[in-house]
Amino acid sequence: MDKTQYGFGAILLLVEATIIIQMATMADYHSHAKATDNVGNNNAQLPKYYREEENILRKKHPVFQDVHVMVFIGFGFLMTFLKKYGFSAIGFNLLIAALNVQWSILCSGFFHGGSGHHHIDISITTLLSADLATAALLISFGAVLGKTTPLQLVIMGLIETALFTCNEHLGLNIFKAKDSGGSIFVHVFGAYFGLGASLALGHGKTISQGPGLEKEGSSYNSDIFAMIGTVFLWLFWPSFNSALVDGDDQHRAVINTYLSLTACCVTAFALSSLVSEEKKFDMVHIQNATLAGGVAIGTACDMMIYPYGALIVGVLGGSLSVIGYHYIQAAFLSNLKLHDTCGVHNLHGMPGVLAGIIGAVMAGVATESQYGLSLYQQFPARAPTKNSSQIHDNPQLSLLIPGDGRSAGDQAGYQLLALGVTLVIAVAGGLITGFILRVPVLNKMTKEQYFDDSHFWEIPADIKSHHQEPNKMAEGDGKTVEAFVYDNTLIDTAQ
Repeated sequence: MDKTQYGFGAILLLVEATIIIQMATMADYHSHAKATDNVGNNNAQLPKYYREEENILRKKHPVFQDVHVMVFIGFGFLMTFLKKYGFSAIGFNLLIAALNVQWSILCSGFFHGGSGHHHIDISITTLLSADLATAALLISFGAVLGKTTPLQLVIMGLIETALFTCNEHLGLNIFKAKDSGGSIFVHVFGAYFGLGASLALGHGKTISQGPGLEKEGSSYNSDIFAMIGTVFLWLFWPSFNSALVDGDDQHRAVINTYLSLTACCVTAFALSSLVSEEKKFDMVHIQNATLAGGVAIGTACDMMIYPYGALIVGVLGGSLSVIGYHYIQAAFLSNLKLHDTCGVHNLHGMPGVLAGIIGAVMAGVATESQYGLSLYQQFPARAPTKNSSQIHDNPQLSLLIPGDGRSAGDQAGYQLLALGVTLVIAVAGGLITGFILRVPVLNKMTKEQYFDDSHFWEIPADIKSHHQEPNKMAEGDGKTVEAFVYDNTLIDTAQ
């Protein structure tokens, strides 16, 4: 290990100490969590006006737990497909997620003021939003998986989370775009930020030079572990997409997401068997493309897309993802020298762009006959302005919070604007961050160290053979071949 690695622990503690100081000066409990306010207290001994029928914890904790599982188990295990990088995939996922949940709360606080002299009120919703923001970083992690040091990942996370928060604020509060499932602000941003960082770091150029790396591959057991992540993500994705909406919007989001996932799963299996050389299922497709329906439906998940529409979106998402893994990913490496370890462009990037386009279309065709007055809750910017003539024609509209008086076409345009701006900020931010991470003091890894746990982890003695150099073995006919030991099985590389 290089000498610069010895300082990583000290740097990590310094970052944590800085966050603690900022929390002490800027953050406090939300009123629903304060012992003195009693706003969320359901103790029958208290006067009735102290109690709420539904406090925020009971409403949001179930989906918070689901999203929590996705972030710390789903993403972590999905990245264990590399046969020599399981410790790092799960371990670094845990580290950068735990750190950036805290950092995201602080970054978000700059745009969402708290009460009193504190700038940030922390509630279960705050933690849920922080988990969703952290998902964008973990998507970016997938693009550079196996090719970055822990210090590089920490720095990338601090920069990306700050940019993520700014972009989300711009899209949601300035453009007033609707993206309930986070397909634009989480998936598109995370994917293209990670791709930009990987391109700037030069991973693709390094890997494409000379023979391929034998460690960049899976084993039977590592693929099974990765499927654990796939199944957890697939099961809990309806909670991810519906986490920040309520009422009938949340109900639709769960239904649409689940239906989209089912159609996507079937499509991914079908296309995988059609495009693969042996006309069999490709585990890479099954681990990843089966999830693309959750991304593709995200922006429109709570809109009136109807069940058949959700199924169509799932088919489109699954098809696009399989095509990406089978054709586009290799073309990126050969033509652009862009290396994407997990294929985040195929699972999160392209399906996320598709979701943004579908969301714009659905916003453009949304009418009051479809939604009733909830149209103006779904798209608050479409509510009439304070002195609009619409209010005089329909007195019920006076009950709404005044909006910007946008037309359906205006809202669709702002949806596309949010998507385009997100792409620009993500790519530019990723490129700049990648160039920052190339500074020699940050201990850029060499090609020989890629995709190998042993550079950063103490490896148990019983599996150290997994990380050894090739063994030369003489066969009966006198030929000498290279062999490796993986998963306690001797594999002849000449086969």
